Amino acid sequence: MKDLAGKVAFVTGAGSGIGLGVATALAQAGVKVMLCDIEQDALDAAVAGLKQTNADVDGVRADVSIKAELQKAADATIARYGAVHILMNNAGVTGGARYGAWTDAGWDWVMDVNLRAVIWGVEIFGPLIESHGEGGQIVSTASVAGLISGSSDPYSVSKYGVVALSEGLRRELAPRNIGVSVLCPGAIRTRILEAGRNLPERFGSDRVAEAPKDWDQQPGYEAVRAMIDAGIDPLYVGELVREAIENDWDYIFTDTGFEPAIDARFAAIKAGFDRIRDRTPRR
Repeated sequence: MKDLAGKVAFVTGAGSGIGLGVATALAQAGVKVMLCDIEQDALDAAVAGLKQTNADVDGVRADVSIKAELQKAADATIARYGAVHILMNNAGVTGGARYGAWTDAGWDWVMDVNLRAVIWGVEIFGPLIESHGEGGQIVSTASVAGLISGSSDPYSVSKYGVVALSEGLRRELAPRNIGVSVLCPGAIRTRILEAGRNLPERFGSDRVAEAPKDWDQQPGYEAVRAMIDAGIDPLYVGELVREAIENDWDYIFTDTGFEPAIDARFAAIKAGFDRIRDRTPRR
């Protein structure tokens, strides 16, 4: 999609962080953007700020962990702009806990937002992108944690799922003139550690689902907090996503900081094949 001007994008988690960065970068390229977020105040502020730049943007509130709300957001987008060319599945949360403290509510919340909402986004918006015959792009936010899991918590599992889904969709949707990219950011200056502020009440009765509200009590919190506070500007990430859409990148990385860890994972996988290759066949 070399010429983005006049195209229409739908961006989830667009009230702040990476989502707002992407919405801003696309709007600056002449894209009409429907911003979607669960936080009404943040959404209103983001839309108002972009409109001050004469961007053609609008907003729709939705809890993407509820499929019906995502469908209503899609309907609102079509009613406002008449078409969709770009889907940015960006909304994400941290939450749940590691082995030994798992609960259904902890898994459900994180998987619903981070993975099921991505699946539903493709299911709902894919046909809309196909319908006009002009092609388009689907970008989904995973994480470097979707390539190098360091924990058994739902976040890493959900992000691996986003990577797998994106890789499969890229092959399947290419003949339909839809590109697919997966964003695997490193440390970005966002409010990801404050995800518990948006924990829906239907999950709130479970103490583990509420864990994000107590991140400052978790092991390693201070190091993670410092890394995020010193992280990359979300607007720069938005510019990377815009470039990726224009050039149909498969993987979008924000920096090379985690490249050695990813190389180590691939080396371990290769070593597993080498062990089998070198094994004396049984008779």
